[in-house]
Amino acid sequence: MKYFPDRLDTYRKTPKHEAIVAPMTRTIRKASIIVSALAIIGILLPQFALSSPQHGLAMYGEPALPKGFISLPYANPAAPKGGTITLSESGSYDSLNPYILKGTAPYGIRTHVVESLMGRSYDESFSLYGLLAERVETDDARSFVTFTLREEAKFSNGDPVTVEDVLWSFETLGTKGHPRYSFSWKKIAKAEQTGPRSVTFTFNTKDRELPLILGLRPILRKADWEGRAFEDSSLDEITGSGPYLIDKYEAGRFISFKRNPDYWGKNLGLKAGFDNFDTIKYDYYIDNAVIFEAFKAGTVSIFRENNAQRWLNNYNFPAIADGRMVQSEIPHKRPSGMTGFVMNARNPKFADIRVRDALIHAFNFEFINQTLNGGTLPRITSYFSNSVLSMQDGPAVGAVAQALAPYSKDLTEGVLDGYALPQSDGTSRNRKNLRKARKLLESAGWAIKDGVLQNVNGDPFAFEILLKNTATENEAIMNIYIDALKRLGIQASIKLADSVQHRERMKTYDFEMAHYTRYMSLSPGNEQLLYWGSAGVTAPGTRNYMGISSRAAEGLIAQMLETRDTQTFQSTVRALDRVLTAGRYVIPIWHSDISNVAHDARLRYPDTIPTYGDWSGFLPDVWWYEE
Repeated sequence: MKYFPDRLDTYRKTPKHEAIVAPMTRTIRKASIIVSALAIIGILLPQFALSSPQHGLAMYGEPALPKGFISLPYANPAAPKGGTITLSESGSYDSLNPYILKGTAPYGIRTHVVESLMGRSYDESFSLYGLLAERVETDDARSFVTFTLREEAKFSNGDPVTVEDVLWSFETLGTKGHPRYSFSWKKIAKAEQTGPRSVTFTFNTKDRELPLILGLRPILRKADWEGRAFEDSSLDEITGSGPYLIDKYEAGRFISFKRNPDYWGKNLGLKAGFDNFDTIKYDYYIDNAVIFEAFKAGTVSIFRENNAQRWLNNYNFPAIADGRMVQSEIPHKRPSGMTGFVMNARNPKFADIRVRDALIHAFNFEFINQTLNGGTLPRITSYFSNSVLSMQDGPAVGAVAQALAPYSKDLTEGVLDGYALPQSDGTSRNRKNLRKARKLLESAGWAIKDGVLQNVNGDPFAFEILLKNTATENEAIMNIYIDALKRLGIQASIKLADSVQHRERMKTYDFEMAHYTRYMSLSPGNEQLLYWGSAGVTAPGTRNYMGISSRAAEGLIAQMLETRDTQTFQSTVRALDRVLTAGRYVIPIWHSDISNVAHDARLRYPDTIPTYGDWSGFLPDVWWYEE
């Protein structure tokens, strides 16, 4: 039985003894009560010692900031309030509910309107501090977590955020929401109210990250969904508890959010220097080329440039020259993640690792990088490259080898003995790697006949590359790649899809090869099962786009979630990085440890940059407007 501090009065309220009890009897009974009380304390003491309410929670160790901190390190508490920032999105939207599988909703609803029990500091690997909840409590084993709501926490209509809203939100998201929420919900054995403003989740699975994951769950107003189905996509507005309200919108064209002057949390240290704009607007455009033109004309306030060569050569227009717009380079220390072109291993053509390896060899990265970026950007070498979590060169040794040992019979070539991406000589021919690709394809049962690569049944090797119709750079990359594939007798074609069609096809894994981006943090955890869990081979809506089913990957994720030691955690992630990279599911392209952001000169950001750089929680969160 778990002990809850707010039940302490249950033990204190012992009936007074009758005055007629004899002294000796009273003494004996008193001694008996003391012994019983000591026994109870003996049972409860370990949890008392390991479980006490805290202002924050970290994945490893303690949060960096003390109770009562003034602000996050990368926020400016003196930032002025006011002004408008206009951001851009490519594509469209047709829903205002971002928490379900159906429809496409604006990202801003999650970040500006709806809040969670705790908020994240992006200057730490993974630390949370109280937001809707003023206190969090868990034990050493993290077998449960208790959140105590702030008395002042309110939705924008003035209704208090209640335990009932919390319990309803968790159950509804876990059973009717997007599949990403069901993974954590299944690990909850019991969810219950344990005080006037306290809610406790008891777990049925060992998972040290789970209290933090639950701390970031969105808390919705139960009354919003009375009379309507949560899982149905609609343009009905959500009543949030966040600093902004949905103001004006036209589906597919724009949505704007206005700052709530009555926001309940504006005096919290966690929110000091945040939410500085009066209005945050998102305009929707066909593609990045149109967005760039809108930025040059001053219609859009910010433009993130992902092409190094354009950053150097294309910013000589009048607004830059006269200082109305400026170019800012914002560094970061987060992992590269994976960006490239994913192969769907559910498709028989891509199920063979030799075929995937051949297609990676046929991709002439050095030539493409020189053509499009002037050769300035480094290649992504693994899912966690550019960080301490990245796999190391050469064979697996030490703790990494130990982590991989239980799965040695299931591991692909390169996991234990070392794997590195092929390199070309930089010329357009790429002869050495194409010869290697041809041999790999032959070993997999494919041979060229009359200029066409065929299997033993005479079926040609042909596939479609799914791209968003807004991704002009990806189309340029693939056009160069398709020319190289022709030399192997492979017939590849590009399929351009609008954002809605692209999202639906990716959600149901209806593609052969597609552009792919998977961001990684310095504290990977439960989300890794959503990315690489075998359930995602068939279940729609996960992020397992490549269709990986790996006992090693799932075992390493489980170990990663149970470990308490930083060094063991790093070794386990490095082992997982090897399994993923050597699996040869993605053709990686490039990354940068600097974000190139061009923006209106009246938009400012703090001098201190968070560890994660220009990521979630930075823009527009801590930026401000200043003439």
